[in-house]
Parts: sequence; structure tokens; C-alpha cells
Amino acid sequence: MESQYNAAAIEQKWQQDWVKQGLDKTPENSDKPKFYALSMFPYPSGNLHMGHVRNYVITDVIARLKRLQGYRVLHPMGWDAFGLPAENAAIDRNIPPAEWTYKNIAQMKQQLQTLGLSIDWDREVATCSPDYYKWTQWLFLQFYQAGLAYQKEAAVNWDPIDQTVLANEQVDSDGYSWRSGAKVERKLLRQWFFKITDYAEQLLNDLDKLPGWPDRVKLMQENWIGKSVGAYLEFPIKGSEEKIAVFTTRPDTVYGVNYVVLAPEHPLTPKVTIAQQKEAVEAFIKEVANESEIERTAEDKPKRGILTGGTAINPFNGQEIPILIADYVLYEYGTGAVMGVPAHDTRDFKFATENKLTIKVVIVPEDTDVGTIHELPEDTDVETFHETSLREAYTEPGIIVNSGEFDGMKSTEGKTAIIEYAEKEGYGKARIQYRLRDWLISRQRYWGCPIPVVHCPSCGSIAVPDADLPVKLPENVEFTGRGASPLAKLEDWINVPCPSCGEPAKRETDTMDTFIDSSWYYLRYTDAVNDQEAFKLEKANDWMGVDQYVGGIEHAILHLLYSRFFTKVLRDRGLINVDEPFKRLLTQGMVQALTYKNPQTGKYIPPENVVYKDDNYRDRETGEILSFFFEKMSKSKYNGVDPQQVLGKYGADTARMFILFTAPPEKDLEWNDAGVEGQFRFLNRVWRLVVEYGENKPKQVKKTTDLTKFEKDLKRAIHTAIKEISEDLEGDYQFNTAVSELMKLSNALNDAKCLDSAVYQEGIETLLILLAPFAPHIAEELWHDLGHKKSIHLASWPKVDPDALVVDEITLVIQVMGKTRGTIQVSASATKDELEKLARESDIGKRYLEDTEVKKVIVVPGKLVNFVVAK
Repeated sequence: MESQYNAAAIEQKWQQDWVKQGLDKTPENSDKPKFYALSMFPYPSGNLHMGHVRNYVITDVIARLKRLQGYRVLHPMGWDAFGLPAENAAIDRNIPPAEWTYKNIAQMKQQLQTLGLSIDWDREVATCSPDYYKWTQWLFLQFYQAGLAYQKEAAVNWDPIDQTVLANEQVDSDGYSWRSGAKVERKLLRQWFFKITDYAEQLLNDLDKLPGWPDRVKLMQENWIGKSVGAYLEFPIKGSEEKIAVFTTRPDTVYGVNYVVLAPEHPLTPKVTIAQQKEAVEAFIKEVANESEIERTAEDKPKRGILTGGTAINPFNGQEIPILIADYVLYEYGTGAVMGVPAHDTRDFKFATENKLTIKVVIVPEDTDVGTIHELPEDTDVETFHETSLREAYTEPGIIVNSGEFDGMKSTEGKTAIIEYAEKEGYGKARIQYRLRDWLISRQRYWGCPIPVVHCPSCGSIAVPDADLPVKLPENVEFTGRGASPLAKLEDWINVPCPSCGEPAKRETDTMDTFIDSSWYYLRYTDAVNDQEAFKLEKANDWMGVDQYVGGIEHAILHLLYSRFFTKVLRDRGLINVDEPFKRLLTQGMVQALTYKNPQTGKYIPPENVVYKDDNYRDRETGEILSFFFEKMSKSKYNGVDPQQVLGKYGADTARMFILFTAPPEKDLEWNDAGVEGQFRFLNRVWRLVVEYGENKPKQVKKTTDLTKFEKDLKRAIHTAIKEISEDLEGDYQFNTAVSELMKLSNALNDAKCLDSAVYQEGIETLLILLAPFAPHIAEELWHDLGHKKSIHLASWPKVDPDALVVDEITLVIQVMGKTRGTIQVSASATKDELEKLARESDIGKRYLEDTEVKKVIVVPGKLVNFVVAK
């Protein structure tokens, strides 16, 4: 048995041995209950960072724990490998995206393996592999056949230099492309969509089926889906048969509509624009076209609009109202038009005041003297019912005024009454609407999954037959970083016969959003090597849903929402029988590190350029005082910690222990070198404790049912640790407090006076089993050093002995006049009278109570006896 703890040697040794044993392979058939533990798979950037380490270590502890608790466990890993970074790397390095991606995968896989993760690598997937994206294409066709995939013209962010569509995230706050630096334009293009809106109500309602998800994540999804209950209303256009349709959640304010606003892209815009306004309107539309969606809807930006010269009629009161177009109204949202009620909508109020439009009050607080209400004339210093300037819109419920037959009604009741009136008169109807829009899935890029559709002049859009999948990405591609997708330039790849009629046709050149690849990967893991199906129904149904999913909060909306949508569609197609993909969700906090910044220049300063002088951190070169704080690790902030350096110095077990001990998993973790050292010292103490026991272990271990006081105390410490750690590892996974309990048990064993006892042997072995999920290598090494032949990871999680937790004796504090004079050991079951008697008759009692008059005795059972004596 080695006397020194050599982390590097034992970790490499056991990682190789576990592979030989096949210890982490997923049991195919078993009568054990299943547990599916999954981390969100990474993008293969080439380098592991501490955020990765935290995510995967958390999941690994859970997977290892569940195996010890008797579950068969699926714990896989893969790579979210398509996407723009690889395409940019191809441009910068002049290498194919596949070469760059697979090199990164190999590098990151090796780094992950050094962490000692109990991953079943036989189930590894990479979304860029034809073996995977063949089934992504097949699933696309399932959506297509179900009528859930379609093409339509859509306004997109267009980079005029790179000639490509950009996601909103690729446009900066000033409306410029992060890729080329060009001013982004809005452009109509024919795009592919998934009808996620068909599932909006299910996605919303089924959040109630997810008690194991954080409330804030469910709220974020609820807000993203954005269900609104209101009315669909139509405003006739004067001199036309057409009507402007709007959706509103405030039909109670319809008598206060002073104008209607169309999106500049709305098809009615040119129809309602009069000749005198045509030039100005067209100029405005052109200007708005150069703005991104983010710019147009920014809350802090002035809302710009222009009169079209057209007029609409408010059908409820016959009033003629102007028709405008404005930058803040988007054609893709709702009906592409809104009714303007500036007195009762914050955005409308801002727009109306900036553009000097009429404001009409139709809702007032319930305690208002209705007699003071009057309509507000245009171009006046607007006054409210309180005779003060109208500084803001009144958006709360109240009493309806200036609204004909509805005057005097509560606005909450008026909503229903006005909708019923609208339906009766043919002005509109009740409607539920969602903020959620259909999912735009097509990208004008190469490094993505090709959309398996052929466009035929005669037959239209035709699905590629299943037998012809996968539609492979061609390799003879030139990357310039400019112009359309490289796929659009490959004539020999594009031109194919129509699968239906055989006539010349063209392939779809768009590829899929990478969120599609990650929306079903958890299903592929259940049957990862199947080359005949995406996954076998029986295997998917056996393992799904994922029992514990772990990943960053940044995926709280899109990835998780899309995965839920996929699951429901595939359920409806008879491919699986679960409603939700992830039963429990843990969103781990960020890993932060101490960061230095020059407050004058805003520049981050590398730690090696920082000195501590005159009670301040300063720039070594300039002497300027620096601010310092903890912030998310990032190369640009010079505060990153390379996991490989930490593993090289301390080993994987120490890194794991620090990450688990320093903060609860859902909280941000502040990196601290002293904390790493502390965990390294703890593992060294465990090493010495077990090694010394192994060297001095008696040949014959004393076994008896009649335990000494020392043995009883130690057994209580052992089973208290089992109880507390087991509870910490259920529910919210409080790994930090579990590690604290491991330290307590280690200390109890270190202080114990019964090394030759079976209880001490139980304590040593229990400590190692409880430690095994956290620090798997050192636990395995010490377990074998004690003479065990099988892996500690095949052992059973210890069970609590309730009898061992029972306290036979307690320490009773004896006080005189509230001052502690000493302690005695007494029976835990002693009554109040017995405690008083024992305290009086003790040496302490006799010494302090002799020749004194006891006036009062206060007994706190289980704690103390206090004697109040005469002075």
C-alpha cells in the first residue's frame, strides 16, 4: 500500500481499468429500475472549460450514486457539432469544417476522460456524422408528412456583404452584423418553418407536469409562449372593402382607439397610402428595412411613425381615425397591425405624445368622479380626470367612460360585454393568441444538416425518399466567407431528378438550424448504434424520459422548448409514448473567477499584470488603481482557469471535490485556489486514515453486539453520515453539505479509540463508499487496498440503521445562577425529576450547592439543569 497519495498515477490506472472492465456500459436487460442521467452535450470547441467540468461532474455524481443505489443507469455523451463556428474556422484556417470539428471532438473527449466520468462512450453521437443526421432528416420528413414543416416568405435579417441570413443573436444592438460588420437589412426570403404554434397550448399546460423543473425556468417558458386572451377586431378602411385586423387584450378600451398602425411590410400599406404620402411612406419603409427586429422593438428607442393618408373607421362609434405605419409594429407578430389607445397603453402613449396624436380617456379608476371626465382634444396640453397633466397611460382596471352603452361598467366585465357585442354586430370575436411564433429552421449555411427536399417545376416541393437518406453534405466545397451558401454554388449537387416524376429538379440548398439536432439527441442515446431506425420504440420507451437533465440556464427557453415540442410531435406520430423529455432539470450556476478591470478605460487586465500596492490592486505598468470582482470565466477577461492545469497539479478527484463543495449546484461558483488546496488536503487525510488502518488493522476484528461507549458514538457518527448524505443527494442535490458530512465522518474516524472493532471497519468502508461518487479514483484505490476484489462502484449504497441513531446518553450541563459549572453524562431517557436528582447528587452539584439555599430549579430536558440559589 502506497504511503503517499499520488493522484496522477491512480487516476490513470483506474480509468484504464474501468474501460477494460466495461464498468460504465449501459445494462441492456435488467430487472433493476432505470435511471437516465444526462448533461447537455457540448459544442466541440476543442477545449474544455470549467463550466463544462462543473456540468459533467454534477451529472457523474448522480449517475454513480444511482448505480450504487441499485439502478441500471444510462449516462451518455455526444457532440452538438454542426454550426457557424466550424464554418468560420474553415474560412480562417483553410481546412474543411469536418476536419476541424472531428479534431476538436477527439481532443475534448480525451480531456473529459481525464475527469473520470462514468460515461458509456459506446453510445457517443456527433450531430455532424451522417449516421446521426440521416435520422435528423428522417425526423424532418415526419414533421413534413404531418403538415408541421412548411415554407413561406418571411422577413429576415440580411447581411448584404456576406449575402446570408443572420439570427437575431448575430446582430448587435446597433443593427450591425457581428460577422461582416455590415448594416443589417430586413429582407423577405422563402424560408422553412416548423409549426410549433400548433403545440403552444400543450407546451404551456404541460409545464404543470414538470414539478422537478426550477420555477424560474418554467416561468421563462410561459412568458416566451406568451398566451394572451382577448379579441380579434376588424376596422373597415374608408373607401375600400378591406378591413384592418388587430388583436387586443384590452377590448374594454376600443372606444378610445384614436388611430391604427400597420407594420411597414403589411400588404395593406401600399393600398391605404394616398398619392400625396406615397413618396414619404416609401422612404420610411426603406429606412425601416435597414433596421433589425431588435432595433425596431427596443424599449428605450423613440417610436417612429408616419401617416399614410388613409383612414379607418372605428365600427364601435363610427369615428374616422388615421392609419399610420410605424417601426415598432412587426408583420410577423399577431396580425401585423395594432389599434392605438394612447390613454391606456404605455407604448401607445409614448408614440402618441411623440407624434402629437389625439388621446382619449375611456377607463378611469373606480374612485373617480365620472363627471370630471372629458374627451381630450388633439394638440392640447392633455389633462386627466385629476386635472393634472397626463404624464403616463392609465393601464389598470377601472370604470368604463366615453364608451356609449358600456359607460359605468367595470372594465373587467366590459371586456366580455364588448366582445359579445362585437360578435353580434360582426365587428370581431374572442380569440386566444400566443407570443410564440413558428420556428424558422432554415439557414443559408453549409455546415448543417441538409433539408431533404427537392424542388420540382411540375411537382413542387417533394420529400427525398427514406431509402435515399442521408442527403450527404458534399465535400468539394470552397469557403470564402462571402456570398450565398457554398451549397448553392454546387451545380452537380443541386441538380437532381425529381423523386416523383423524374424530370430535372433542384435540391433544397438551405440547411437546418442546429437546434433541431439537439432537439432529439437524448432519444438517439437510447439506441445509438441502430442503423435501421432513429431509435427502437421499445428502447426509447424503456429509458425515456430523462430522469435528471443538467445544463446551463442559457438554454432555459429555446433548447428546452424545442425538445419538448419534438417529444410531443414524435409522441403523436407513434414513435414514443412520453409527453415530456426531461423529468427533472438542474440548471447549474456559472463558474466565476477574480477579475481585474481598469475603471477608467474599461479594459480587463491579466492577473500577471496586477500588483498589490498601497492597499490597492494596480496595473503593474501604469500604476493605475484597478477594480476587482468575481465574473464568469472568459478568455477576453483574462480570468479563465485551464482545467488541465488543475488536473495536472491536483488530480481529477480534487477538482471534482472543489467544484461540488464550494457552492450549491444551482448557484454561481467562485473559483478559489485556496479552496482547491483545502480539498486536496482533505483527500490526503482520507488517504492517510485508510492507509494507516490497513497497515495496523488487527488480524482478528472484534465483533460483538455489546458495544462500548466509543463504539456506540462512532456507529452513530457513521449512520448519521449515511442519513445526511443520502438526504443531501436526493431532491435538490446539496453536494456541498454532503461533502461536509464526509469531512465529519472522516474526523470521527480519526478521533475514534476502537481501531480493532468491527464498527471501525464499518466506518472506514462506509466512508469510502460514500466518497466514491464524488472522488471515484481514490475511493477505488483505497477500497482495493483494503483487500476487496470487485470495484467499489459495484458495491451497494449503505442503508441507515435507525437503532444506531438512538442516543443512549446525553451530556447534561449543570448551571448555578445561569453560569455553567460543569457537565455530566446521563441517560437520554431520564425524566425531569431524575435529571434534577442526578445533578444535585453529582460532584459538581455537591460542590456548588453545599451550604446554599436552592430557591428554584429550571430543567431543560436533554440539555441542562439550572439552580437558582439565595444570595
